[in-house]
Amino acid sequence: MGILGYAVAGGGFAVIGAWESLDSSYLDPNSSTGDDSSSPMAPQITPSPPKSSGSSSIPTALLSSLFIANSIYSFFSSIGSSDRVGSMLQLQILAVAVLFLVYAVVSHLVANSKNAAFAALPSSITTLLLLFGFIEEFLMFYLQKKDTSGIENRYYDLMLVPIAICVFSTLFDLRSDSNNTTHRQFAKLGRGIGLILQGTWFLQMGVSFFTGLITNNCSFHEKTRGNFTIKCRGHGDYHRAKAIATLQFNCHLALMVVLATALFSVVANRKGYLREEDHSKYRPLGAEMENLSNFTLDSDEEEDEVGQDSNLGAKETGVNGIISSHA
Repeated sequence: MGILGYAVAGGGFAVIGAWESLDSSYLDPNSSTGDDSSSPMAPQITPSPPKSSGSSSIPTALLSSLFIANSIYSFFSSIGSSDRVGSMLQLQILAVAVLFLVYAVVSHLVANSKNAAFAALPSSITTLLLLFGFIEEFLMFYLQKKDTSGIENRYYDLMLVPIAICVFSTLFDLRSDSNNTTHRQFAKLGRGIGLILQGTWFLQMGVSFFTGLITNNCSFHEKTRGNFTIKCRGHGDYHRAKAIATLQFNCHLALMVVLATALFSVVANRKGYLREEDHSKYRPLGAEMENLSNFTLDSDEEEDEVGQDSNLGAKETGVNGIISSHA
């Protein structure tokens, strides 16, 4: 695939993820079906469709087409070199890319087609196709162990994290009500963050695999196009390379946390989730202690001891009084 292929894949995933995250801000959280049983004279309000519904289908179709073209070229290259493992890997990538291409085409037709047959299709159909695509991608990276001693497997295992984020976000989008745009906003925002993290990690893998910036004493070995491995000399070099990969991913994950916080703040401020009256309910820490004028550091045990001493003194006084009177 080469560093150029990883760069194109990473850039494409990042663009689609950013598009998906920004697209979530166009959903109107105040849109509803308008049914109000308490007011029979209430007008029926039909929710308007999102402004940019299906807008990410075009870049998704373009990126999927590039993956398909690259997989077909690599497949025939592996066949010519009698590399069965490489050809099987390309068939897996081809299956995932075709599924995402089908999703992009169906999503575009549902959103923009004037045909009544496509317009009548529920949005859950496209969401279900997207969910199957992410699950198949997850299984592809999870089962890709062509060389158990290759350090690239560590990078593939870490790729499962952003894919899992996309899977759970899409599943949440599928289970949420179609009229509840608030849930759909957060689902699309989470999926967008997962796609961006996939894109940046693709870029990191391209730089680490094909530029020699992975670690010392580790070298790149390519059998055919798309079938390669990275070998390390010793056991210590192998563990150091895995630790470096984990550190790189933690840096990417920290960047995504900052980006997710910024995007959530923009979406929440734009949709009115952060209201001014919420700030008026804020009370500083320790404010309730300012009104306590009789605050003391004496414990309850000391008060009980003082009370017991006073009662004992009263009893002694009474006894003395009785004795003196008899005397």
